[in-house]
Amino acid sequence: MELPPLLSRLVLLFLLLILFLSSFPSSKAAATTTTRTTQNRMPGFVFTRTRGKCTPQFWSSGREAWPRMVPQESTVSKVFGSRVNERYGSDLTLLEATDRNYDEESGYPRLLKQASAALLNSYARKGFPYSAWEIKTLVIQALVSEEAANLQAQLFSVANEDCD
Repeated sequence: MELPPLLSRLVLLFLLLILFLSSFPSSKAAATTTTRTTQNRMPGFVFTRTRGKCTPQFWSSGREAWPRMVPQESTVSKVFGSRVNERYGSDLTLLEATDRNYDEESGYPRLLKQASAALLNSYARKGFPYSAWEIKTLVIQALVSEEAANLQAQLFSVANEDCD
């Protein structure tokens, strides 16, 4: 038995309407959650990559005040000690270290970038896995070779990415 064309179109339209309406929240709580989630998003690009609050990119963005223990103008040599002068110079600041885009293959610049963020996190984030003195000690120890610098940079990177 075949339905008349008008009736079959109405049935199809009814099914599409049910499918469309089922995609909306079914309760007031779900609607409130959806609205709240939408309001928390930042306007802008369709796709934005969010970064954690502990990465070098976050600290160089200026979205949060730096800890008073390490102002942005602090030089790397004053913070990590005179041993880093040979590798990084005496006038490089922590802000510059976190802001630079380093070659991913080179371990020493990556070490400095991740260690700077880790040091800031150790002062600003409770529960960060490294203390300030540990970070300073590990940086000096990692300066012995490119391989050691790469390994330590990776460890700091993991801690920075996992922190919040």
